[in-house]
Amino acid sequence: MIGRLRGVILEKRPPWLVLDVGGVGYELEAPMSTFYELPATGETVTLYTHLAVKEDAHSLYGFASERERALFRSLIRISGVGPRMALGVLSGIRAEDFVRCIELQDAATLTRLPGIGKKTAERLLIEMRDRINDLHGAPATRGGAAPATLVVDDPQSDAISALIALGYKPAEASKLVQDVGPADKTTEQIIRLALQRAVR
Repeated sequence: MIGRLRGVILEKRPPWLVLDVGGVGYELEAPMSTFYELPATGETVTLYTHLAVKEDAHSLYGFASERERALFRSLIRISGVGPRMALGVLSGIRAEDFVRCIELQDAATLTRLPGIGKKTAERLLIEMRDRINDLHGAPATRGGAAPATLVVDDPQSDAISALIALGYKPAEASKLVQDVGPADKTTEQIIRLALQRAVR
């Protein structure tokens, strides 16, 4: 099992990034909450990881904190919740706020996250109730450096692609990005504002 990686960021294309660790390029998928914490391309970062092994693929997921990884692992153990939905949850709400939703049994907030309907929200509230103690205990310490903007060619297109990868339909992703406003923002800023708008 690969539990943590420290290396140089070679590429950032939300929700994917490539990390050079001793000459080996690891491709990871990460929630936007982690992307907000990443340093610039060419800088060194430490990420907590989760390796998912299936018959047809080995997928590696990266997280800026142990708490985010703990929440991801708890989510994917729930029936009907896969890695993509779990990444969407982490991208749309902070781990601390998610725990608060579970404690308050706040289904309305959860249904604003990508891919979460009423039934899924209710299942999350029931099944996560007994697991939030583990999340309280997981350290929030982050393995990355100071936040930095993403270096990309077309911020709006990359933001739409990232939102689609997180579970939004293409039309929804395009509308969210268009609603953000002028195109003089970085991909990171567009995605952050779009996700904030989506969960209102």
